Amino acid sequence: MTDSPLLVAAGTETEIAPGVFVFPDRRVNLVPNVGVVLGDNAALVVDTGMSPASGDVVLAEARRLAGDRPLLLTITHFHPEHGFGASRLADAARIVYNRRQATELAESGEEFIELFRTFGPEVAAALEGVELVQPHETYDGSTELDLGGRTVTLREIGGAHTAGDQVVVVADAGVLFAGDVVENRFFPIVFGDVADGPVWIDTLERLRGIESAVVVPGHGEVAGPELIDAFRAYLIDVRDAVAERVGRGEDVEQIAAELGPEVRERYADWDNPEWIDFAIRNFHRRLAAA
Repeated sequence: MTDSPLLVAAGTETEIAPGVFVFPDRRVNLVPNVGVVLGDNAALVVDTGMSPASGDVVLAEARRLAGDRPLLLTITHFHPEHGFGASRLADAARIVYNRRQATELAESGEEFIELFRTFGPEVAAALEGVELVQPHETYDGSTELDLGGRTVTLREIGGAHTAGDQVVVVADAGVLFAGDVVENRFFPIVFGDVADGPVWIDTLERLRGIESAVVVPGHGEVAGPELIDAFRAYLIDVRDAVAERVGRGEDVEQIAAELGPEVRERYADWDNPEWIDFAIRNFHRRLAAA
């Protein structure tokens, strides 16, 4: 596993603001952007990657950057590639999630291990030895973490990608860790009954109200707040195209078959086009239920 491309890569961090580091995903599927935020007295780790081996890398890199400062850990949402390496930090860091995220992990974590194992032998191998760990503490709504000379806010925004979505706001540095609620040229996973396309659009509008100069997406390159606008524009594009076809009396199968290739062509430089169909069907389901 040490040579797996699914690992968060050691030694690749960029300091995107004073004391705020990002280990980039390198546009490798199922690898997240991982953050380390330093304060005078403590350091916060944001996400761990999917495997125990990735958790080991993140812990070692956090220790390298933070020195002997105590560590805290939070996960942007419960999906495997973001937080299933957390067990390797459980004895070294105080883990803080929102309550909904902790509930999702308890109720659906094992199910997602089995789902991700179907994604191929390399993913299945990465998940070997995964132990699901609950946080040491939970919060509702929002909470502030005092790192010493720097306060980081965890804010619950669930209901778009997962029920327990959260963002991490480093206000003094103008940095927003958005998790998978924002992606950079990756098609979003608008998946199942939990994800909600219309809610996602509204959530992104609310994120624009958080003053930030730098946005760290769940996947893809770090950018400015215009990234939120671009991502929201994609979801609106799909929503409006589905609504137009519903108005013409087309059924969901016809809409998916015809609209999917059109969306792929319009967003030719985006990755993971297999998720376009899920977005189309999600918007159709929500519009039909309205």
